[in-house]
Amino acid sequence: MEVSSISALFGAIFLLVAVSAYFSGSETAMMALNRYRLKHLKKQGHGGAKRADLLLQRPDRLLGVILIGNNLANFTAASLATILAIEVLGDRGIAAAPIICTVIFLIFAEVAPKTIAAVYPEKVALPSSYILQALLWISFPFVWVVNSIANGLLNLFGVKQTATSDDELSIEELRTVVHEGSKIGGRDQDMMLGILDLGRVTVDDIMVPRAEIIGINIEDKMTNIMAQLRSTQHTMLPIFKDDLEKIIGVLHIRNATKFIINGELTKDALMRQIRKPYFVLEGTALQTQLINFQSEKERIGMIVDEYGHIQGIVTIEDILEEIVGEFTSNLPSTREEIRKLSESNFLIEGGAQIRTINRVLEWELPIDGPKTLNGLITEHLENIPEANVCLKIEDYRIEILLIRDNVIKKAKLSKMESEGPSAETT
Repeated sequence: MEVSSISALFGAIFLLVAVSAYFSGSETAMMALNRYRLKHLKKQGHGGAKRADLLLQRPDRLLGVILIGNNLANFTAASLATILAIEVLGDRGIAAAPIICTVIFLIFAEVAPKTIAAVYPEKVALPSSYILQALLWISFPFVWVVNSIANGLLNLFGVKQTATSDDELSIEELRTVVHEGSKIGGRDQDMMLGILDLGRVTVDDIMVPRAEIIGINIEDKMTNIMAQLRSTQHTMLPIFKDDLEKIIGVLHIRNATKFIINGELTKDALMRQIRKPYFVLEGTALQTQLINFQSEKERIGMIVDEYGHIQGIVTIEDILEEIVGEFTSNLPSTREEIRKLSESNFLIEGGAQIRTINRVLEWELPIDGPKTLNGLITEHLENIPEANVCLKIEDYRIEILLIRDNVIKKAKLSKMESEGPSAETT
């Protein structure tokens, strides 16, 4: 065979290897595309994204045209390589050709292009979509025949290739996407995770418990009521008669300000400024309650159990704090509940919410059971402890410092190196 013919065979084989590499890379890139990123680009009018999305709606046809093209290139190249090997090596070329072809195709037509496509799926798939769509139009009759036979066989096993896959993300999957999103800033990420948590967190998790509710007893002396209104840090207070169960309504402090300034505040004037109480059933999800607050045009709700007994208070600000973090107006109370003693030690009030502790200190104390630190400790000890008792809950060391009226008032907490979940007392 002439040198020119051998050169032509080398050129043809090189071209066919490149074609095979294109099909192999396109297959991997198309299947590795981020479907949500693709939809975003499609909405922005990206032509390649539109074509890629259209092709992916029928993956059987897409794979059909890719595999047909890939196999034709491989078989043709293998045939030419065998002819070339025989011409160059003689009879030994018959044995050498399959080995040489396997190595060349494995490296240059499979591993290398597929690796590149897996690392840069958009850069490979979107430009390739133009060629693949044209090839699908040209070879559609052949692709249709092949797919019809293949789909017929798959139908025997209950596989429906024409059925569209469910691309909808569950809440947990979306939470993982947000958590792993490296391009989302820390603050934005926390807010998005907070929004996703509204569905699984209830008003019980963030409420001010009944024992800590600050309100005004309308039966109290007027001087005491005035003093309480002047000194309160809250914008709204519940008004009750002798007992919190006999709640009358809720007072917005600003509505009583002019009477306080003029010294004209009386119980009758106070009663005229009261709004009727708004009740919230315990266990209500924050997502639901936020909508309820909006529809009812309320900002504060009294949480009641199934028997109608008041369990605590929740405000719209409490719910919003789950999304955006602590508001400035509430920072002093948080500092009082959680005080930093050293780099790893914190003095924490027993009534502090576990969710608040986790959010402020970026810890992971268990939140499935009790809502407060006092409840968490007593649940693990299964009794009311004495002061100066130390215990370990998961990776956290807790030292009880003060107990009053059978309630843990103060404890010192520190996070240790992870040694596995446990709960021990010392």
